[in-house]
Amino acid sequence: MYSIASDMPFILADKVAPYAWFPEGASSFAPQVDYLFTGILWICILFFVPIVIAMVYFMWAFRERPGYRGSPEALHNTPLEITWTVIPTAIVVWIFWEGAVGYLDMARIPKGTVDVNVTAKKWVWSFKYENGGENSFEKIGSVDYPKLVLPVDQDIKLIMRSEDVLHSFYIPAFRAKRDVVPGRYNYMWFHTTKTGIYDLFCTEYCGDNHSNMNAKVEVVSEEEYKKALEKAVQEPEDPLERGKLLYKRLGCSTCHYAGDEGANGPGPSYNGSWGKSVPLESGESVPFDENYVRESILNPPAKKRKGYGAASPMNSYAGRIKDEQIDALITFMKSLENAQPKTGK
Repeated sequence: MYSIASDMPFILADKVAPYAWFPEGASSFAPQVDYLFTGILWICILFFVPIVIAMVYFMWAFRERPGYRGSPEALHNTPLEITWTVIPTAIVVWIFWEGAVGYLDMARIPKGTVDVNVTAKKWVWSFKYENGGENSFEKIGSVDYPKLVLPVDQDIKLIMRSEDVLHSFYIPAFRAKRDVVPGRYNYMWFHTTKTGIYDLFCTEYCGDNHSNMNAKVEVVSEEEYKKALEKAVQEPEDPLERGKLLYKRLGCSTCHYAGDEGANGPGPSYNGSWGKSVPLESGESVPFDENYVRESILNPPAKKRKGYGAASPMNSYAGRIKDEQIDALITFMKSLENAQPKTGK
């Protein structure tokens, strides 16, 4: 399939000036998007400045003065009216054409793409590759971000869905953005042009921890990508290490504090919880043990913990998590039996 954007770097590369507020482009869409943005920016500047200057001058030149009477007749200047009609119309048509070209290229997904399944849920992104492997994590400071690994110089197709509410997938360096809608699949594609690590954001407010729903995209060579795929299908054999990985991969860290990382709410902390008595919203108490953890994962509303009833409801993992994975998470929680809870809930 013919791709307009694939040829754009050669056409527009010399026309686009870098700006401090734009990250460096890393996909074939970037030159066309930056070119159009730059064009519209300068059009706005070139119209705004003369109009403001003329407005200030007219305010002074035609101010009310003693003895001055304005003409009651409507003034008419045919060349002027033709000019301010034809030129703006031509500009608007050009903007529409450039926007339509860019939109159609983003909408036409080519064949032979590298496909990745993207799942959005409060408040984490998860990625599944064609070989069944899942995303790894990139540690930035004290935070572990989900990481999507992609090959360079390839057409990438993302098959996206949401498990709860409306999210929006946005990679600024790729100039690519698409809403992720519950109840349907949405698609997005781009052609990677440069290796590196790039930011990924949710740009649709989706609840309490919306601002923490971030991820990283790493574009690597073909050889490194193959190695990443091999690593993605493997889970640690050690139950504790596997539990730590699942705590991040399944999105538990976006709601529950554990060890020295994760979110401080809206879910309860795992630290120091194992073996304790858990007060429920119903007024009952149950032990924080294997049965409670399993039921809370598969049927979260069954036993709501007191003080957390007003929090956003947790998604059920029934049918999406294996028994051995639940066992690994339980092992991880047991290891935190003597850990100190974080200040707050």
